[in-house]
Amino acid sequence: MTALERPYWIEARFERRDGWDEDRYPFALPVVRTTDTLAFHPRVTFLVGENGSGKSTLVEALAVAWGFNPEGGSRDHQYTTRASHSDLHRFVRPVRSAQKAQDGYFLRAESFFNTASYLERSGTSRGGSVGLHEKSHGESFFDLFENRFEGEGLYILDEPEAALSPARQLSFLARLHQLVNTRSQFIIATHSPILLGYPDAWIYQTSSHGLELIAYEDTEHYQVTRGFLNRPQTYLDVLLSDDE
Repeated sequence: MTALERPYWIEARFERRDGWDEDRYPFALPVVRTTDTLAFHPRVTFLVGENGSGKSTLVEALAVAWGFNPEGGSRDHQYTTRASHSDLHRFVRPVRSAQKAQDGYFLRAESFFNTASYLERSGTSRGGSVGLHEKSHGESFFDLFENRFEGEGLYILDEPEAALSPARQLSFLARLHQLVNTRSQFIIATHSPILLGYPDAWIYQTSSHGLELIAYEDTEHYQVTRGFLNRPQTYLDVLLSDDE
C-alpha cells in the first residue's frame, strides 16, 4: 500500500456568517480573523506557534467540524465532562475528497484522562483502548498510536508529544511514517522540534500576523532548541543571571 496522493480532508473553509464576532474569542484571534481557507497536505500537516496563538483552538474546531467528540476519541465517542470548546467549529466547512477515511481519531492531550475514563466505562476491548489508566501517561499514549490507529484514517492530534520522552517521540515518528504508508492523513498541533522534522510535511505557523507556511529550519521551535543544545552554558548564563 502506498501513501495518499490526495487527502481525505482537502481544505477547511471559514465562513463568516451570523454569530461570527471579531470582538470576542475565538474570532478575535489573528489566526482566526485572517484565515479564509486552510489547505491540508495529503500526509502530514503541522500547526506550530506560541502558547495562546490559537493553534489548539484551531485544531479543536477542525476536529469537531469533522465530527469528532470535542474531548477526544473516535467519531462514535459521545461523552462530555465539561463543554469548554469554542463555537468556531460551526463556521468551519470541510472540503472532503470522494475517498472516505476508514478510521479516525482526535487525540487531545489535555483531556486524554477523560477519554480513558470513558473507554473504561464503556467496556471496550479494542486494541489500544484497554487499561489506559493502568499504564503511565506516555505508555497509554503510545499504546493508542501503536494499536488503536489502524491506518487508512484521518488523525487529528493536539500536542501528542506531551507525554512522550524524546526517545518515544522518535518512536512516534516511525509509527507516524508507518501509518502514512498505510494511506493515513495527519493534522498535528505540536511544540516538538523532533516531530516537526518529519520530511515533506506542511508546517503552518500561528502568530500575531495570522497563519503562514514556514520551513522547518525557520520555526522558532527548531531555532531555540538548536541554539540551546549548541550553547547551553551561554543560554543558562543569561537566563539565570542575577542582573536585572
